[in-house]
Amino acid sequence: DIFEKDSTVNCTAEVLYHLGNKNAAPDVQFTIEGELKNTDEADNLFYNRIKSLKNELVAENIPDSYGNVPPEMEPIRALAWAASGYVIWKNSNDNTKYQLAQIKHVKQVKRSDEYLEFDYMILLHENVSQEIIPWQMTVLWHPQHGIEVTQNSRQPKHV
Repeated sequence: DIFEKDSTVNCTAEVLYHLGNKNAAPDVQFTIEGELKNTDEADNLFYNRIKSLKNELVAENIPDSYGNVPPEMEPIRALAWAASGYVIWKNSNDNTKYQLAQIKHVKQVKRSDEYLEFDYMILLHENVSQEIIPWQMTVLWHPQHGIEVTQNSRQPKHV
């Protein structure tokens, strides 16, 4: 549990890859032993803070080159972590092992509804090849409705 540093929750997953169909996401079955911390209060605080900003949030290099994440950016990182999990799941095969390395850039997108929208440029570390892959993802989030990755695409290395 990334929010409770002293808490360990066991999760077991079975991941089945579709042979011959490189475009199909793997099937995942998982179980969690124990309970994760309820984040409703923190989610609502973050949501209200972002909704009350006069200008849209913009940030870069989370974490910085020393591994530091400003406390006010932890929720932005948590959203990226969850969203990148979806991207990783949809783009993995049995020869890859992706991990979120850094948020290179994030920009809030102004919306007229109750959702928050963020446009992320993330760096994924592919552990097998040791490649760093830029990836764009657009994320919608609302504390009562959860997270959705509305678009994502691998980017050229020079981004």
